[in-house]
Amino acid sequence: MAFRRRNKSYPFFSQEFLIQNHADIVFSLVIFILIGLMFEATAKTAILFIQPQYNISTLNADGELTLYHYGWKDCATVLFYLFITIILHAVVQEYILDKVNRRLHLSKSKNTKFNESGQLCVFYIVSSLWSLYVLATEGYILHPSSLWENYPHVHLRFQVKFFYLTQLAYWLHALPELYFQKVRKEEIPRQLQYICLYLSHILAAYLLNLTRVGLVLLFLQYVSETGFHLSRLVYFIDETHHKMFDLWSVGFVLTRMVSLTLMFLSVGFGLARSENQTLDWEAGNFNTLPIRLLVLFLVCSTQSWLLWKFFCFQLRRTREFRLEQARKRAAAKQQTSRTVKRDTAGHHENGALKVENGTSPRLKKLKAP
Repeated sequence: MAFRRRNKSYPFFSQEFLIQNHADIVFSLVIFILIGLMFEATAKTAILFIQPQYNISTLNADGELTLYHYGWKDCATVLFYLFITIILHAVVQEYILDKVNRRLHLSKSKNTKFNESGQLCVFYIVSSLWSLYVLATEGYILHPSSLWENYPHVHLRFQVKFFYLTQLAYWLHALPELYFQKVRKEEIPRQLQYICLYLSHILAAYLLNLTRVGLVLLFLQYVSETGFHLSRLVYFIDETHHKMFDLWSVGFVLTRMVSLTLMFLSVGFGLARSENQTLDWEAGNFNTLPIRLLVLFLVCSTQSWLLWKFFCFQLRRTREFRLEQARKRAAAKQQTSRTVKRDTAGHHENGALKVENGTSPRLKKLKAP
């Protein structure tokens, strides 16, 4: 199975060989784990990588219900789906983005940004639709108070836990992809920033049992980021389209405001009114004043930093646009003055009248009377 075209073969265990064949190597590891399910001696170990662990069964009005909580065995599950994500990343790159790049003939810098936006756009669309489905089926949209009521939310349904595990797997896979995709050194700090921000926020929501609030915040963030990367993809295809960036700008600011309002409503007021506000590691209760303030500070500082970067970008973009317009007006004015000057004084050389091609007009001969 070849995910990339082999223009040149490299020695085994070399850096180039690893980068060129990393998807095939990871695919082999996935097959090795799946084969472990076929044998009784290795099935219990292989199932740790594939199926979410720490499940408990409870009885309710609808019958038996299986719920999950977290533990250290989740690391094996995250590792397996990290391998799956690397394979899917290579498939999207090979069969979609590379084919589009060959038709667009973009420059090297634009090609890198196009690949980044293409990969993230696919992930954001899938994750936003998935999170919206979970929010609707879990009833969080129709009952917003369920985001903080009955805290701690230790026991999760399968779809909620699996969503968080795959989110962690995706953003962890983005770290080795910086090496596999040969990202330029000047681009690495920027990408590390948003990768670490996503990992820290998702881990905090998962470990502090704030999965319901985190699910809504991720949905809002992913919808906003989908608009940005779609706008950038459309811009690379046709550079005359700028209106989608204006729509995204409005949505970006609204997303920040809604996210901050939701955090203060759920953590600042909802959890603050809860009767149980004692730290209990075994019960999974982290509803204490210092932890609430730490969570609010983390989210508010991130949202404020994003808004600050956004406004700085918009001011820089407006300044560059005005300078470009002024430069165009000055060039047009200079061109007009040159044309007028050539039409008025540029037709006389050495006392003789010249036409535009530089030749003297012939005098009309007069007929004899």
